[in-house]
Amino acid sequence: MKMIVPAFPINEDFRLEALKSLDILDTESEKEFDEITALAAYLCDTEIALISLVDKDRQWFKSKHGLSICETPREQSFCAHAILEPDKPLIVKDARLDKRFCNNPLTAEEKVVIFYAGIPLIDKNGFALGTLCVIDSKPKELSNKQLESLKSLANQVVILFELNKKNKDLEKVEGKLRKRNESLKEFARVISHDLKMPLANVITTSDLLKLKLANDLDKETSEYFEYIKQSSFSMSDYINDVLDHYESDSLVQNKPETFKLNHLLKEISELLSIKPDCTINFPKSDPTLDCNKSALKQIFFNLIGNSIKYNDKEHIIIDIENTEDDIFYYFKIIDNGMGIPKDKIASIFDLFTTANGTDRSGNKGNGIGLSTVKKLVNNLGGCVKVTSSVGIQTVFDFSIKKQVSN
Repeated sequence: MKMIVPAFPINEDFRLEALKSLDILDTESEKEFDEITALAAYLCDTEIALISLVDKDRQWFKSKHGLSICETPREQSFCAHAILEPDKPLIVKDARLDKRFCNNPLTAEEKVVIFYAGIPLIDKNGFALGTLCVIDSKPKELSNKQLESLKSLANQVVILFELNKKNKDLEKVEGKLRKRNESLKEFARVISHDLKMPLANVITTSDLLKLKLANDLDKETSEYFEYIKQSSFSMSDYINDVLDHYESDSLVQNKPETFKLNHLLKEISELLSIKPDCTINFPKSDPTLDCNKSALKQIFFNLIGNSIKYNDKEHIIIDIENTEDDIFYYFKIIDNGMGIPKDKIASIFDLFTTANGTDRSGNKGNGIGLSTVKKLVNNLGGCVKVTSSVGIQTVFDFSIKKQVSN
């Protein structure tokens, strides 16, 4: 008597499509699945437990407890018989006495498949993908409690399949979004660079024209020239802020350096061309830092620049404080500026969001600088927050994680 080769389910094509959609065949072993097969073997007191997936011409084991091989031919598969009746378990007490498995190579003495109990793994659309099965080398029976436990574990396997699929789908979406974001960054970078030179030409040309026509310009025309120049400067600032924002990701990749904080702050003061009407008080301790100098410089540049721009006092005062512990550096920037309204605090770090109508010079901000600050601080393992009293002061607190320079 020959063994009976398992038939194909009536929905075989759709079943295989559902199995392939899981993207799980031939993947590495995973702890979550291996724990289920180990528990199934323990509860049922069997030598072997498998999570078996029935492919087109094979059964492949996502998890195997007590067995070394990874797959067997489908025509020899007990699980291929089990999925033919997916609404009930397949119990084979002694395969040698079952006509379906008579002379099946898996029932040979060295192959140990004598007892078999398989619970079909049914996905949300009703397709039987395979089984959670337990196997032993001698005839056996399962109690009702053991069978119910096996069914519960099979349900958990299906849930894990679905979670794995959702995670992989999310990873694919994330990958597409990452590529799109990189394209947008490159677009912003190229456009910003391409706009800088024409803007510089506009500023230079307007100055030359104003100088050349100086004797023929009336007051109104002179104001138009000044408007062109100021608008061009505003656009230039906007472009620079866009570049800083999109280049901040590469900035945080810089290696840590050892440097004096006050030396860095002096560099920033020179870049900002601090005027006599502004006093910046550096930390008295002048600590030595080990961190990403370039990223910290950009953070301070944006925050100090904001403290100057959004200040309505005759004399600007900015205090900078620093503390540290074993893990973080902590910084505080306090100014005597306009302050931030309470209803704007929550959104102050959102891209393209501004808290004040206009700055000290009457220009409207672009809402990029503080978003860049938050992005840099977060990427450096820290956090940033702001407290403010309108018309009195604004305080920015931020931290960055300590690094070790090479």
